[in-house]
Amino acid sequence: MSLGRSIATVGGFTLLSRITGLMREMMIAQFMGAGTVADAFFVAFRFPNLFRSLFAEGAFNAAFVPLFTGRLTADGSEAAQTFAEQALAVLALALGLFVAAVELAMPWAMMVLAPGFGDVPGKMELAVELSRICFPYLLLISLTSLQAGVLNSVGRFAAAAGTPILLNLTAMAGLWALAPYTPTPGHALAWGTFASGVVQFSWLVFSVRRAGLRLRPVRPRLTPEVRLLVRRIVPGAVGAGVYQLNLVINTMIASTVANGAVSYLNYADRVNQLPLGVVGIAIGTALLPLLSRQLKAGQIEAAVDSQNRAMEFGLLLTLPAAAALMTIARPVIHLLFQRGSFGPAATEATAAALVAFAAGLPAYVLVKVLTPAFFAREDTATPVKVAGATMGLNVALNLALVHPLAHVGMALATALASWFNVITLAVILHRRGTFTMDARLRRRAPRILLASAVMGGVLLAAEHAIRPYATGTLATLGVVSLLVAAGLAAFLAAAHLLGAAHLAEVRKMLRRQR
Repeated sequence: MSLGRSIATVGGFTLLSRITGLMREMMIAQFMGAGTVADAFFVAFRFPNLFRSLFAEGAFNAAFVPLFTGRLTADGSEAAQTFAEQALAVLALALGLFVAAVELAMPWAMMVLAPGFGDVPGKMELAVELSRICFPYLLLISLTSLQAGVLNSVGRFAAAAGTPILLNLTAMAGLWALAPYTPTPGHALAWGTFASGVVQFSWLVFSVRRAGLRLRPVRPRLTPEVRLLVRRIVPGAVGAGVYQLNLVINTMIASTVANGAVSYLNYADRVNQLPLGVVGIAIGTALLPLLSRQLKAGQIEAAVDSQNRAMEFGLLLTLPAAAALMTIARPVIHLLFQRGSFGPAATEATAAALVAFAAGLPAYVLVKVLTPAFFAREDTATPVKVAGATMGLNVALNLALVHPLAHVGMALATALASWFNVITLAVILHRRGTFTMDARLRRRAPRILLASAVMGGVLLAAEHAIRPYATGTLATLGVVSLLVAAGLAAFLAAAHLLGAAHLAEVRKMLRRQR
């Protein structure tokens, strides 16, 4: 399967997951709004997601996929399956012990993660209770991620890419069914989240068996291959999860700003995650095994070309998306969330945060393009060094911007730190001679940027002209639909006239290649 086709497969399922994720957030906004219960749940859910991003989807996959692919290529499927079984057993034991320890230490852990919650009566206790329900999700989703790495390594992207859809559907079902019987809607959603972990893990057990790679339970042993895997996970844990770590830092500071600030950032980030997930996660998921195979086969030029096309594809989709979100943030937030417990003041606060997050959207995706170049060469140390510098900058920017801009300053700090991360990684790869922008990318990138700016100008004028008509949900739906149509038409026209992209080339990227 070609890189473009792989990206389209993962991106299509990820798009569905992001749409169902927005539906989930819309339910949360209606049931909980942006106050004490919502803040407590978002922190409770972010806690296991932090470790999932660091140790499961991030560092673990970055270390596991090249090793599994290499074993599969050199020694065959049986040896690769044995390695995966050993890795699964060790991961399950280690995370089982870790989850048990954190459950016991949850009150103290929550004081670190959300120190400001103690200022609101009952809020810290609620966050601890919801976190204890949600945290076992880490174990289940991490084992799910290992199975996803196995499937991705053999070119089976669809089943793994669809698992977040199960998370959203199960969580929504839990919120709807259990809310009348639990102390708060947050309790219902927390139990739904736990159940979603069971559903996702069970689905991939079935999918791996269908792929002919059944992973049997074995006694955990630190074999030489597993030891090598662990050594590569440790430095990559921070490097692969910079974005999530920055969000956690935002959460810690936001908990001290105002009641509801954590919710504003979460809702804004959820909207920003739609293009980020569809493009960034799809590119990173498809690119890593491809680069690993090309480098193992000595196809250096092909690897560099894959990186350039992935970067071009990422820019083509994220630059216009960023411009759109920055110009029509308010009507989008109004349409998605303003109902029930979520009022106009929450809409304005969330829209302002979305504008700041969207400024870094292309950077979040480009990180997914650049880091596989290190991981495929089995270098997990360099990204962690860059990550350390990025985190330091993020903390400094948060502290500098939180007072004049409140929660919006924290979103802007995340965006600026992400651009620093991208530029630093690109410079290191260029100096090593492992990545160079080819003539086509150097020609297309500024034209894509200019076409996106043209589209942003059109949207800004259109939004200002029709803003008075966005008075209710149906009217806002019509306004947003018109704006999306106008923006898409403007970008396609500008891209064609400027030579930023051609439809025939996009079709060629998505065509299956033998």
